[in-house]
Amino acid sequence: MQAAAVMEETNNVTTIEQPIALINGQEQVSNEQQPSSPTSVATPTSTTSGGTGNATPAFSYDDLFPALPANTSAPSQSGASSSLARVTSSQKTQVLHVPCEERKSTESEKFGEGESKRICQQITKETGAQIEIVSGKNQSLTFLIKGKQSELLDARRKILMSFSTQASRQVTVPREHYRVILGKGGQRLRELERITSTRINIPSQGDESEFITIAGTKEGIAQAEQEIRQLSAEQYKKSSDRITVPKIYHPFIVGPYSENLNKLQEETGAKINVPPQQVQKDEIIISGEKDAVAAAKAKVEAIFKEMEKKCSTVSVEVAKPQHRYVIGPKGSTIAEILHMTGVSVEMPPNDSTSETITLRGPPVALGNALTVVYQKANSVKSVELNAPHWIHKYVIGRKGANMKQLEEDCPNVNVNCLEDKIKLEGDPENVDKAVSYLTDIINNYEENFTFEVMTVNPSYYKHIIGKAGANVNRLKDELKVNINIEEREGQNNIRIEGPKEGVRQAQLELQEKIDKLENEKSKDVIIDRRLHRSIIGAKGEKIREVKDRYRQVTIMIPTPQENTDIVKLRGPKEDVDKCHKDLLKLVKEIQESSHIIEVPIFKQFHKFVIGKGGANIKKIRDETQTKIDLPAEGDTNEVIVITGKKENVLEAKERIQKIQNELSDIVTEEVQIPPKYYNSIIGTGGKLISSIMEECGGVSIKFPNSDSKSDKVTIRGPKDDVEKAKSQLLELANERQLASFTAEVRAKQQHHKFLIGKNGASIRKIRDATGARIIFPSNEDTDKEVITIIGKEDSVKKAREQLEAIIKECDEVTEGEVTVDPKHHKHFVAKRGLILHRISEECGGVMISFPRAGTNSDKVTIKGAKDCIEAARQRIEEIVAELEAQTTIEVVIPQRQHRNIMGARGFKVQQVTSEFDVQIKFPDRDATEPVEGLTNGGSGENGGVEGQDGEDSESVEPVRQCDVIRITGRIEKCEAAKQALFDLIPIEEELTVPFDLHRTIIGPRGANVRQFMSTHDVHVELPPSELKSDVIKVSGTAARVAEAREALEKMIEDYEADRADRELRSFVLQIDVDTEYHSKLIGRHGAVINKLRADHDVNISLPKRDDPNQSIISITGYQANTEAARDAILEIVGDFQNLYREVIEIDRRIHAHIIGQRRRTIRKIMEDHKVEVKFRAADDDTNPNEVTIIGKEEDVENAKETLLSMAEDYERDYLDNHPSPPQPQTVAAFLSGAGSESVAGGASENGFVIKDAPWEKQKQAKNLTAPNTQSQEDFPHFAAGGAPVATTPITSVWGPKN
Repeated sequence: MQAAAVMEETNNVTTIEQPIALINGQEQVSNEQQPSSPTSVATPTSTTSGGTGNATPAFSYDDLFPALPANTSAPSQSGASSSLARVTSSQKTQVLHVPCEERKSTESEKFGEGESKRICQQITKETGAQIEIVSGKNQSLTFLIKGKQSELLDARRKILMSFSTQASRQVTVPREHYRVILGKGGQRLRELERITSTRINIPSQGDESEFITIAGTKEGIAQAEQEIRQLSAEQYKKSSDRITVPKIYHPFIVGPYSENLNKLQEETGAKINVPPQQVQKDEIIISGEKDAVAAAKAKVEAIFKEMEKKCSTVSVEVAKPQHRYVIGPKGSTIAEILHMTGVSVEMPPNDSTSETITLRGPPVALGNALTVVYQKANSVKSVELNAPHWIHKYVIGRKGANMKQLEEDCPNVNVNCLEDKIKLEGDPENVDKAVSYLTDIINNYEENFTFEVMTVNPSYYKHIIGKAGANVNRLKDELKVNINIEEREGQNNIRIEGPKEGVRQAQLELQEKIDKLENEKSKDVIIDRRLHRSIIGAKGEKIREVKDRYRQVTIMIPTPQENTDIVKLRGPKEDVDKCHKDLLKLVKEIQESSHIIEVPIFKQFHKFVIGKGGANIKKIRDETQTKIDLPAEGDTNEVIVITGKKENVLEAKERIQKIQNELSDIVTEEVQIPPKYYNSIIGTGGKLISSIMEECGGVSIKFPNSDSKSDKVTIRGPKDDVEKAKSQLLELANERQLASFTAEVRAKQQHHKFLIGKNGASIRKIRDATGARIIFPSNEDTDKEVITIIGKEDSVKKAREQLEAIIKECDEVTEGEVTVDPKHHKHFVAKRGLILHRISEECGGVMISFPRAGTNSDKVTIKGAKDCIEAARQRIEEIVAELEAQTTIEVVIPQRQHRNIMGARGFKVQQVTSEFDVQIKFPDRDATEPVEGLTNGGSGENGGVEGQDGEDSESVEPVRQCDVIRITGRIEKCEAAKQALFDLIPIEEELTVPFDLHRTIIGPRGANVRQFMSTHDVHVELPPSELKSDVIKVSGTAARVAEAREALEKMIEDYEADRADRELRSFVLQIDVDTEYHSKLIGRHGAVINKLRADHDVNISLPKRDDPNQSIISITGYQANTEAARDAILEIVGDFQNLYREVIEIDRRIHAHIIGQRRRTIRKIMEDHKVEVKFRAADDDTNPNEVTIIGKEEDVENAKETLLSMAEDYERDYLDNHPSPPQPQTVAAFLSGAGSESVAGGASENGFVIKDAPWEKQKQAKNLTAPNTQSQEDFPHFAAGGAPVATTPITSVWGPKN
């Protein structure tokens, strides 16, 4: 076979061929499956030929144990390494040839291009080597590789892997040799792969395989296998031994500065591991080649024997603090003493209180060593001064000034500050001077200085420190004290140090500040930034009200630029809490009072919603606390707008819709109209059909989809309106059948209302006279001036003529006047002229001009069309007549109640003004002047004779200007509004509610009581828990308090019923059940006990571990339920008591195998056989092998067979997987006649006799016998099988085991 690779080097022109060859000896061993030992087993030649006799043959020791051959390498083994000659040049060139038969693929015709070229470029990029590729005529490949040695190896390996076919081979190596093949961090394995261009796979730790797989070219595989076997063979030669030498003699073996130990290792070549001085072990480990280990062991024993004979000891007492001077840095002083005197110094352990130092060595050297020890111990003096920790910095001085002075006066003195001490070490004379110097400093500070520690809440720090540290700096400057804030280990302290008087004054001042701060509180309130403007109110009125109530609380609302939701409160605790509640209540009112909903109600039912004198709408407003706005009388809009809290708005909506549903007779009818007329009936943009729906009370008209091809149009609404709409639709359909004519007329938008007339009277008149339909533009139309006329041609023309005549009159602007008393002018122009704008819109867009203020004129000018002017004049005169009929009454209500009457954002008073059409003016709260002739709860007309609460005249509060509310309007409406205001005055009522129910009323974190107060619009005040009072105070309007009282009475009734039910459910029944059955009652994951609880609605409690009686089970619930649960439990227990039990014995070492991981195996056995299997606890030593099976007799027998079978299989498998080391093929096996019969007949106890053996020579010195060839220890096996041997340990004649 041709060579797999040819290598050329530029520095060496000679071409070296490496033929592929395997070591025949190794191949033969592999094929015959012999042990992988590097040494062959020689067959001894018996000196006695033999039959089957019992005579013991004798052999020569040299024949049985021949000497090992000299360490020479075979030429075939060195060939691979010799080819890799070392060169001095860093750049090398190699030529790699891949024959055709070893190539991976020959599909490409142009090698060096395409895929091959791309692979070479990739290898060049990865390794840095330059590669040229050439294809031969026989389809072989030749690669020229240039680069450094490491680059060449990497490139060569990658080329062979990419272009050459890969083979693989398995090599058997003992697992303990893997670490040698891998090397440190796998470095040796990677280097081997690079050199041989192979991939070597070593089994992982979890893999029990002993095969190493090598993949690559045949040449590389052979080279890698040779290297691996050589590394394994080297490991067989190595050995280790342990020798026991008392710890006291270790220093002599190691020697001073490890001199003896290093010398021993250099002389013998073995590695000697002596345990460190602090490790209390006597064992010394020697490792290396066998001969080196033996030599090192002999030398160590010799040193030990010698020192054991001539060593003496002497003990000396040295103060414990001086021991470290004897030891020296890292034991250097002890080593110095050993070097100088040859004496070992033994020190007591650091944790020992003993002060005894032992000197061990030759007697002649002990005296000198003792002198050196005393010198070393007394060379340094150590003194400790008591100095509190806080004084240390003063002892050191500013920027270390005192220490610098001490260093100059007392050189070579080491000062170390400990917890409450200062330690000095150094020359005795200098130490004494330093002690005197430091003692004076310490005494001075202890007498004149002190410190105090104050525990302070960290949140107070910024207030104590002050802006830019102003407060603390002032104290430091004035009192000459040092103030530090300490924050460590969860402690928050302020430490004051300095002169005693200064510290005392600083402490008093800080304590005063802290006391003030402790009574204050900071709180962050998160409020949506969009609500901040509403909280502040117009010109800051709302927030000013809050600040006035809580003058000591600072309220900081962020500016819009800060972009945060946090409102900060700071002040006295009680005021901050109250302010916080008020702010949250205000926010809630703002959020809840702004919900708006629109309710469409047919126009004809609006009067029923309002009720007689506004009774219905007033009741709905009062009871739902909502604002309800109805469209104006002349407005065609049918939508009623409701504003307030969401739940209240929904309730008001339901009540209004209920009025409509009760009064109306809503019907649905269908009209047949041909689909071809749908578009004309609907009109452009739906104008025509929208006008029909508006005229007919807002009925709903639905046309079918174009895809349905239906001719039925659905009309829904009140019966009369539906009939009206039906007739109009039929009429329109008939008109469409006769003719369909459309015309348009243009009119200014402000004239449209005048053309329509009040409630559509004018337009209805034209329609009745002409029969045409007139459609005005809607809000969605872009052209607001176009009026569409639809109908027959004659009808449309007539209607057009009439409309144009009216429009012409409207366009002719004239001027008129009306007389209005100046005192009423303000009413018309108030609210930015709202009333004037309304009159102008209703009367064709006329212009109304009132005289300027101060002119005292009563002439009002009206400009517009003649008819429009007349209509506007009539409307103004109507309003003036109403104003003349108005009067003003005064209602006296204490100013403290005004806020409650007004409600959030004036909501309540707005409802009163809207409902009764009156004006209500509240006084200035700062007007505290007394008013005579009025009493609280009265009015200006009756002089306040009637009080609201029926109090005596003597107890009635005096009336002030700020208590008088003025109501303006018609007299009857003013009286009604007055009564409505009185109804809004809150009252307070005390209700008796059991104290036990208070917690339920409050709810988690007050949630229930807040919900209760919000629902009933009352304030509930509960007594403190320590009073245990049953009295609850409820305040609010009389109606709301009555509702709250009814709700509380209902809660009390439910509470009493629930308490009675709880007493019935608290019945406890106890039963005695053997603890053996408790687990059965619980079931898997609690399934059984949970089912019992659910089925019988009871609580079942099993005893806890610390309960005195572990067999008592408690059942709590209704008595009948507990008895039923008891019967069910006893029934379950009875079923288990009747089960069959059998106890078997299985070796406890097999229990874990039977149980399985997470009890899966034993659980499956129990489920399959429907039995329970119990094992002894780990701490139960009575009979650890005992296994109990419980169940039906047949099932128990089946489970028993399964368990015993598993135990038997596992025991057999265990012995198979972990056998005793097999008996090696002993020398006796080679003896003639020593066959199976001889073994069976019993071999001689002495085995066989060997002449001239080493132990024969040492018989006299030591009591040793001939080696036992049956001993596994003396004659270990070589992985080949053999007869099993006895596991009884046999004392070895070879000495201690290596």
